[in-house]
Amino acid sequence: MFLIDDLLSAPLRGLVFVLKKIDQAVQEEAALDERAIMADLSALHRALDNGAITEAEFDAREQALLYRLDRLHGEDGSDASGDARS
Repeated sequence: MFLIDDLLSAPLRGLVFVLKKIDQAVQEEAALDERAIMADLSALHRALDNGAITEAEFDAREQALLYRLDRLHGEDGSDASGDARS
């Protein structure tokens, strides 16, 4: 009886295994993206401190990087229905 149960549940266990691996890969990619954005922000701050860019350039590029970071964390300015928050 247990052999039949194991055979019947094998496809489901395989699917769960694959889904866990996919989730793990997505989480690792998100972590890499976050580290890259943080490194870009640090470089941007250094460029501003060194006078390589203007305050206006800094603000525009920082806004774009922070937007990417918010999107990565799911904070895209909309609620669950897709309506913009006020």
